[in-house]
Amino acid sequence: LPILYMIKNKFIGKIELMKNMNIKPNFSELARQYGVDRHTIAKYYHQEKRIPVKRNKESYLYPYLDEIKQKADLCRCTKKALFQYFQNKYGVEEFKCYNTFTYFTRKHDICTSDHSENPKLRYETEPGDQLQVDWKESIKMKRKDGTVIQFELFAATFSYSRYHFFLYSRSKTTEDFLRCLIDVLYMSGGMPKRILTDNMTAVVSINNGTRQKHPIIKQFESDIGIHIQLCKVRHPYTKGKVESSNRFVEWLKPYDGELESEGELIEVIKKFNQQINEETNQTTGIPPVVLMKKEIEHLQPIPNKILMDTYIQDVNVQKVPETLLVTYKGHGYSVSKKLMGKRVKLVPVANQLYIYFNTKLQCVHKISSSKFNYKKDHYCEALRSTVKGGSDKEIEKRAEQNLALLDKIGG
Repeated sequence: LPILYMIKNKFIGKIELMKNMNIKPNFSELARQYGVDRHTIAKYYHQEKRIPVKRNKESYLYPYLDEIKQKADLCRCTKKALFQYFQNKYGVEEFKCYNTFTYFTRKHDICTSDHSENPKLRYETEPGDQLQVDWKESIKMKRKDGTVIQFELFAATFSYSRYHFFLYSRSKTTEDFLRCLIDVLYMSGGMPKRILTDNMTAVVSINNGTRQKHPIIKQFESDIGIHIQLCKVRHPYTKGKVESSNRFVEWLKPYDGELESEGELIEVIKKFNQQINEETNQTTGIPPVVLMKKEIEHLQPIPNKILMDTYIQDVNVQKVPETLLVTYKGHGYSVSKKLMGKRVKLVPVANQLYIYFNTKLQCVHKISSSKFNYKKDHYCEALRSTVKGGSDKEIEKRAEQNLALLDKIGG
């Protein structure tokens, strides 16, 4: 083929030269010289000079240009998130090729929030060794009616297979962390050797630079037989696989203002979760759902379900009344005055009652048979707002007297 191409170029060049000099060629002689049919040479001699045709045909995506621009300006999400939104909306027949979509957005100067990350060293783990978990915090989505849904997204990724789980949660307390983690273990059908997470308030408290796991977390590790490993402080990239999975939350942005209910949002998250695991991973070159089959073979058996469920049962959410006493099993337990009118979460563990507001632990009470269980500082704080002009000593004395009377009544 290369030889024929060279011969063709040579006789075409000679014909062009003869045409410019107004010399009529001997077609038969040229045919013998170059081993080409004389009719072929005659065709090239008689044809007019060809003008290259410029094709101005627009991309098949052009009818969607205005909508793509509008959605990109509105949500400022990644190209991948934008492509996934339109593919889910119009189908794979209309939006079939991501590369075509990226070329189209570049050609029309459609800006997205794509960015390149600083290079980081990669490391790999054995199947069944590690599950990385994290929260994607305080996500806000508008419904069609304009009201806002604020939620947390629990993200969990098996390090070997890159298999992802995304779970919707209204808050991110310790109880929420354990509930989501237990759900992931149930859905996986087994447990990894260790769980890697950052220093989230649901797992640890940090005082004077010292990290301390919550008692309930330590108890969970002991009962279930799993180690929850903490990342080095200010080194979140050590759990880079779950961090990279957070980019898929970008896929939700184009749905802002498109959904009607919380339930519809949860269904979108589930749909994305499935699509993510069926997509070819850029690092492994294999879809996570395929590698997960091998990972499952190396997972440890899940402990007794009754034992697991003790960590997610008896959880109670209450609005703090004016008495500052929230109720557990008919007995009142105090909280700070600043929580009055707010909704707090009660989590009983062993013989103690943990009270949370949002993600922060507010106080811990020993579970008691007494009807009224005020902490002295809570009572004094409330008393100061009702008794004007009293000294700290007088308020403290009055609090002690009142609490002693309450003990007699409620004992």
